[in-house]
Amino acid sequence: MDFKALFERKMKDLVYSGTIVNPSFATEGEDLKDEEDGTQTELEQSMRLRLRSREALYLKKIDDALRRISAGTFGKCEDCGENIDARRLEARPTATLCVGCKEEEERREVLHADGMQSKSLGRKLRLTG
Repeated sequence: MDFKALFERKMKDLVYSGTIVNPSFATEGEDLKDEEDGTQTELEQSMRLRLRSREALYLKKIDDALRRISAGTFGKCEDCGENIDARRLEARPTATLCVGCKEEEERREVLHADGMQSKSLGRKLRLTG
């Protein structure tokens, strides 16, 4: 698979689609006539902003992947240095971790979410009371 061409096409699609920066974010006075209309407008605007934020993050991941291709490190796991399986890259071209390292990262995140381990410290926290 030609990942460079794939990334360049996706980047072009995102940048030229006009969705990342869009004048529809502006709130018109007509949209705020009553409380219900204002609430609906805020919800819609919040959803659009979240979608645009995701697109911007994906654009950054594409840019990072293109840099890795240029540097000759694309397809190498950032944690262990092993090759990332081709099937994983085909499914998730912006992947930076092999399956094993990604699973380990997710286990650490689950422990952190449960309050048992700090993601930033990488060790168990003791709560004293």
